[in-house]
Amino acid sequence: MQQSTRHRQPEMIRDRRPAKNIINLITLLVAASGASCALAATPCEGMSTVALENARVTASTLVAGPSFTGPDGTSYTNVPSFCKVSAVATPAPDSVISIELWLPASRWNGRFQGVGNGGYAGTIAVGVPTMIRGLKSGFAVASTDMGTAPSVNSNADVLIGHPEKWADFGSRATHLMTAVSKQLIASYYSRPPEFSYFNGCSTGGQQALMSAQRYPADYDGILAGAPANNRTHAHAGILWNYNALNATATSRFTASQAKLVTDSVVAACNVKSGGLASDKYLTDPRGCDWDPGVLTCNATNAANCLTPDQVMAARKIYAGPSNPATQRRIFPGSAKGSENDTQLGWSPQGNINEPRFGSLFKWVFGPAWLASTFDFDQDMASLDAWLAPVLNANSADLSQFKNRGGKLLAYHGWADPIISPQESINYYLRVAAAQANNATVGLNRTQSFYRLFMVPGMQHCAYGPGPNAFGNLVSGLVVAPEPPYQDATHDALVALQHWVEQGVAPNRLVATKYVQDQPALGIEMMRPICPYPQMPKYSGSGDSNVASSFICTNSQFGQQGSEQMPAPEYLQ
Repeated sequence: MQQSTRHRQPEMIRDRRPAKNIINLITLLVAASGASCALAATPCEGMSTVALENARVTASTLVAGPSFTGPDGTSYTNVPSFCKVSAVATPAPDSVISIELWLPASRWNGRFQGVGNGGYAGTIAVGVPTMIRGLKSGFAVASTDMGTAPSVNSNADVLIGHPEKWADFGSRATHLMTAVSKQLIASYYSRPPEFSYFNGCSTGGQQALMSAQRYPADYDGILAGAPANNRTHAHAGILWNYNALNATATSRFTASQAKLVTDSVVAACNVKSGGLASDKYLTDPRGCDWDPGVLTCNATNAANCLTPDQVMAARKIYAGPSNPATQRRIFPGSAKGSENDTQLGWSPQGNINEPRFGSLFKWVFGPAWLASTFDFDQDMASLDAWLAPVLNANSADLSQFKNRGGKLLAYHGWADPIISPQESINYYLRVAAAQANNATVGLNRTQSFYRLFMVPGMQHCAYGPGPNAFGNLVSGLVVAPEPPYQDATHDALVALQHWVEQGVAPNRLVATKYVQDQPALGIEMMRPICPYPQMPKYSGSGDSNVASSFICTNSQFGQQGSEQMPAPEYLQ
């Protein structure tokens, strides 16, 4: 997709970056005259001389390829040569934000892609597979450790007592990565990027929505997956589930019992949810009225039934956290069909010593904090007072991002056990409500710049029993063909590019289920995923493993589930 073939853009979009157009014009004039000035290209080995505000380049090395070893020791092949620039930003005395920018040595496509992180970050290793993928497609790519080193993905206890690092994690590190990268790109190529994109899931999804809300000029297109944007309350949801699963000695689930629940849910609701009887997942879990009580027995650790305490735990998890004093909702409950995730589902959460990602609570309540003592009334209020302004990306006002022509493509797996998929719908509905008083008008206006794709059977960011590969990339798992990515139907980032650069909005994507989620083993099935409020529906004829046998149509469940919208005090 070359710039010369772009469709004519609306005036608002074409004129939104006059300063950039002037810089590009000056650059071309200088090149034509043979003169030298500050815009002359900086070689890779000279990048340390570029002056940056509150940041500096610490190293710049030409990586010849085709082999490359990532920061976690993972080896990659078929990597094009690139200039690897390492930088450190220090916006505050207690801030040390590491940034890596990779600049294609040849065939740069004129675009920049910021890549999101995961968990509590601490390194850029999570983003490396996505960075390599972008590099192969000609992007200059960057990621950051979010200023949280030496934290690791699920543990950031080392940040206790470091509020500046909380601010870095919340939004500052991502914005500075973006600003520094754009300046270095302009120096290396003698011109700034023409288009800038952000691509992230989970914490990366939080980074994505923070960028749209707080720094709307940073990116032209944003791809946001399973966002942890309502951060303090998403963590409250994880804690709620953990406490439910550990309430008594007979509340915990074995792996076989978690599978039993999911199998029972799917058997009862795969057709009710809008899918086929052969589906191993739910198409739209909002249509499932299955109750765990049907599996009750009095045996302990039986593989084919649940104890009364397990039934109670399951019901609490589906209901989601609420304030015990006011009965006000804090966060949506887990979707049915998400129980059997072997990494983040019910069995793993019930067999660890503290809730996953529990460090955030220790930042406020100290290192001796215990999950069992958390008061979802008073303690929740204290947590929000300290951290919500810093970490939560809940603003429904995207007007500045919209008005400058920005496009937001979001996705969330319906089988996500760690961040309730209903919360992505909740945020979308709140943005739509901000567009107009009339719900229909609001949804239509929102579709013009923001589309949400709910993915049946996908777990957290990827994997799961349903078709889950549509250009997303997680933990080194390649879930799309190798570049070049030309197909906007099969690749969400390419679809986003078409939307930003050609004005072609994505009306559907096609997701692939690979055998055992491994492309090398072949394709098991393909299905469309549709922009909310549409869901895929079998057309009535054709191979059910082929995407063309399905249509996108408004879900029969409408806005069902919106009763799980958090109370206003939990949307700050």
